[in-house]
Amino acid sequence: MINRLYKKEKLCSAVAIEQLFSRDSLADGALAYPLRAVWRFNPRRSSDAPLCFLVSIPKKRLRHAVDRVTMRRRVREAYRLNRHGVVLPDGARIDIAFIYVASGLKSYRSVESAMRRLLEAVAASINAPDDTPLITSPDNENSRD
Repeated sequence: MINRLYKKEKLCSAVAIEQLFSRDSLADGALAYPLRAVWRFNPRRSSDAPLCFLVSIPKKRLRHAVDRVTMRRRVREAYRLNRHGVVLPDGARIDIAFIYVASGLKSYRSVESAMRRLLEAVAASINAPDDTPLITSPDNENSRD
């Protein structure tokens, strides 16, 4: 099995990225040190890939370009190897951004474990039932008296 990252899986659209990070968007997020993930449903995306991603390594965190490139490669590799664990409903299209939040270089092992936790959080958030009742039934309230 070939585990490649294709162009259609990369989030390149300026509009989609702006919607992902806008204040009024319906994006969810999670933190697993040294990464933070932000994701959002995007049913209007033209790409047929279920997940489109981007990797952001801020210059504020890693000042040297060599270090930013190294961490970008580690994050992409961790995503490439672990993305198949996310089970999505049919036809779901999700944009996801991975942001590096650590101040220095981290090992691949720590990046990969963070990536696994983030992808599990994405899958749990997407597959969570939306029709869960927030109010208990009156029968349960009467049983406490």
